[in-house]
Amino acid sequence: MAKFVYKGKSIAGKAVEGEIEAESQQAAEALVKKRRIKDVTIRKTGSKGFQFGTGIGLKDLSRFTRQFSAMNQAGLPLIQCLDILSEQTENKNLAIRIRKISTDIQGGGTLAESMEKHKPVFSELYCQMVRAGEAGGILDTILARLADYQEAAEALRRKVKGALTYPVMVAVVAAGAVVALMTLVVPVFANMFKDMGGTLPGPTRMVMSISDFLKGNIWWMFLLVVGAVVGLLQAIKRSPKFKFFWDGLMLKLPLFGDLQRKSAVARFCRTLGTLLSSGVPIIDALTVTAKTSGNVVLEAGIFRTVEAISGGQSISEPLKATGVFPPMVIQMIAVGERTGGLSDMLTRVSDFYDTEVEAAVDALTSMLEPLVIVVLGGVIGAVLIAMYLPMFEMAGSIN
Repeated sequence: MAKFVYKGKSIAGKAVEGEIEAESQQAAEALVKKRRIKDVTIRKTGSKGFQFGTGIGLKDLSRFTRQFSAMNQAGLPLIQCLDILSEQTENKNLAIRIRKISTDIQGGGTLAESMEKHKPVFSELYCQMVRAGEAGGILDTILARLADYQEAAEALRRKVKGALTYPVMVAVVAAGAVVALMTLVVPVFANMFKDMGGTLPGPTRMVMSISDFLKGNIWWMFLLVVGAVVGLLQAIKRSPKFKFFWDGLMLKLPLFGDLQRKSAVARFCRTLGTLLSSGVPIIDALTVTAKTSGNVVLEAGIFRTVEAISGGQSISEPLKATGVFPPMVIQMIAVGERTGGLSDMLTRVSDFYDTEVEAAVDALTSMLEPLVIVVLGGVIGAVLIAMYLPMFEMAGSIN
């Protein structure tokens, strides 16, 4: 399959362009003509080179959804909305996708079907909600809910990322400071002590031995750490059993586990509540929520819940069996089921846990900052004391 770039005019006389995959130039021309595009020019495109991911961030997609919702509420035709957005968006990759969606719709496809062809950008949740909005004639309302959901999800992601990034960066800086001290400062003292002769104290000899080991093996140790990290990431990516173990471990860690659990609960409640309020059936909503949960332990629990609901059970009891959800969440979900207001209850729970995540981030940061300072100060202090011990002994001998 080769990629071709085409340009032409729609039935309405507007200029359209996009990319298409086909076996040959003739096959590409036939596919474009099926989309009712005239005055077509097609050329084969070369490889664009390596690109990490789609090049489209959640912030770009959230802005697109918000603008799309506003235009739709203003009564603009769907094709006109997409054409305007493709010209206005600053992200070139997203602009190309929007033009392709517009072309597909002009060829007779629905908005949800066209977006499903771009799954890396438009998730299963996004497509399901758009499909429900098209079926119910409330696409503008659904797009507004999607924009709200994406903005809340992006805010939650930033909070969790900030909480995890800060201690990692501080630990890396601290480790770099200790390595620099051991490989640059300690050898200067070591050479001075060797010139002086005599027997050095035990702590000094130990620090000098560690310094010599680091100087001789620093690059091997660096490669070992990098290899261990890469191996861990590959194991998480390729081994379902190891990923299940790792995600379960993340939920049980003393400091990070609480943050992971609260963010998982907030994401689950917001996703499921948004889908249910948009008219998506509960089985489909739970399936989409499981796929977007971000934790395979929670995902497996949600799929067991789907099986239980299919067998006639309520949603609260299977969720309780997962061991991830706190009792308060289970009770509120049970109340929402009994009163028929499950989507509203889930939204309230997600708002509450967004606040809990923010509090957990602040608590984690306030605990780790003094902890890292104490550890770093202790290591540097121990090294300095070990280096000054021979000088203290020399001063005592002179006296």
